[in-house]
Amino acid sequence: MAIKWLTAFLDLPADSFGPEVTFWRAIAGSTVSPARGADREFASLEPFNGDPHLRVQRVKEGPGGVHLDIHVDDLRESTAHAKALGAKVVTESKSVVVLSSPAGFPFCLVPWQGEHERSRPIRWPGDTISIIDQLCIDVPAAAFDAECAFWATLTNWAWRQGVMPEFRNLQRPKDMPLRILLQRVGSPEVGGHLDLASTHPEEEVARHEGWGATVLEQQRFWTVMADPIGRRYCITHRNPRSGNLPDD
Repeated sequence: MAIKWLTAFLDLPADSFGPEVTFWRAIAGSTVSPARGADREFASLEPFNGDPHLRVQRVKEGPGGVHLDIHVDDLRESTAHAKALGAKVVTESKSVVVLSSPAGFPFCLVPWQGEHERSRPIRWPGDTISIIDQLCIDVPAAAFDAECAFWATLTNWAWRQGVMPEFRNLQRPKDMPLRILLQRVGSPEVGGHLDLASTHPEEEVARHEGWGATVLEQQRFWTVMADPIGRRYCITHRNPRSGNLPDD
């Protein structure tokens, strides 16, 4: 399966869709595309340069979450490959195949539309440079090793041990806009969140708080945040261009 592009999708509840899009647009430093879809439920967060790798979807039920779109040349062949590795098909059409990983994380296979140019990080007033560049899949401990093997084989990206034993990074090609990180967690259910790379996390945190986010937890290399409706994400101290930690 040849992966041509990756998109992180924020699935947002209908009653908070507008304010959530405003928040994520602001911290990403992007504009918002015209709405599309049968119910105008989809939009892209458009960077000022490059092709979009962040999109939003209004969901009618439930709290929403985050999922991954994998853009491919051959939808049928890629679906067969994913199924052979243990993925389950949820729904299927000519334009999108919705699947879940062996641990239950949702992802979609979609036709590639020519996206190829990574957006550049945003330089904010002051010294801070940042970009939302990573999807972290939070995996229950019992399923962690098998889930890491699934994603490494599906993408054909080798994994590397993270800064702590509970993390593994998939080594993305240089032309891919998103990194995939897997984290072993104590929760019995799989989940996911977005990570932002920043040169000056303290300034980044303050900027996000100004848009209504809240600090939940402080670690050495990252700060766990909650957006205005409580959705978790992380501000990490990584190089926004390479995605690596400062001492990598």
